[in-house]
Amino acid sequence: MKLVFCGTPRFAVPTLEALLAAGHEIALVVTQPDRPVGRAQQLAAPPVKQTALAAQLAVTQPEKIRNNAEFRALLEAIAPAAIVVVAYGRIIPPWMLALPRLGCINLHASLLPKYRGAAPIQWAVANGESITGNTTMLLEEGLDTGPILMQQEIPISREQNAGDLFELLAEAGAPLVARTLAALADGSIRPQPQDHARATLAPLLDREDGRMDFAGRTATGLWNRWRGFQPWPGAFTMLDGKKLIVHCMRVVEAASFNAPSTTQTGGVCIEGRRLLVACAGGTWLEFTELQLEGKKRLTATEFLRGTQLPAHVRLG
Repeated sequence: MKLVFCGTPRFAVPTLEALLAAGHEIALVVTQPDRPVGRAQQLAAPPVKQTALAAQLAVTQPEKIRNNAEFRALLEAIAPAAIVVVAYGRIIPPWMLALPRLGCINLHASLLPKYRGAAPIQWAVANGESITGNTTMLLEEGLDTGPILMQQEIPISREQNAGDLFELLAEAGAPLVARTLAALADGSIRPQPQDHARATLAPLLDREDGRMDFAGRTATGLWNRWRGFQPWPGAFTMLDGKKLIVHCMRVVEAASFNAPSTTQTGGVCIEGRRLLVACAGGTWLEFTELQLEGKKRLTATEFLRGTQLPAHVRLG
């Protein structure tokens, strides 16, 4: 099958590789422009571009696509049977949706209609879900509203964070896209409309999503958000006006230490080498790795050894 592939980050690479392995003709790879990265701000090619060039595929990197006449003429000349879109990072315009015979096929990392939007993996973990998955769908003009083609469920273990799940879903989704294309080609699959009443949103993450709300969330709720917001925006709070990044934490039972009965949420309890923080509902977190603004990342033991915390200190 002659295909156009649209994708940008590492998440999209396994699907591109799977389509090549399945024998499809990837006539063109569309990815975002090279961007400056790191402290030196040197231009770096997206992972999809690197993979495509290694496979000697044609690559284009338009800054805009909606009203790009040159880009439109290029795709119309190719006349692909399908356009496969995986984490491309651009809204696909109507003319492009209507171009391929089999449509624009998207891999979305959630069990639609749940978690529509830019950050489905992160929000599934942050909300404490035990199951997520991948969906292949036909793109339409709405945000992740198109008919469902195939789905697969993936369990989320309590030890996994969003970074772990990215890799798992990327690898699992690649053969799902290949199977979806095969089923579309032979007519053995019928697109199923989504139940829009069951839709939930997974918006793009903001730095403030990492701010810890000890009064409004239980220890488990904060721990899930920390797992979900890895590697960014992570979890942080404030200590005496300075940002305190919490790199590692765990939920603990009040019975496991000498928990004060009157501590306010955000209040700190130090027991030996342990740093414990009161959360909503009488629940507790133990911070095991921290980093104060402008300082090095430290274990709780190292942090307590070098930081004099005032009595009755409260985070937030």
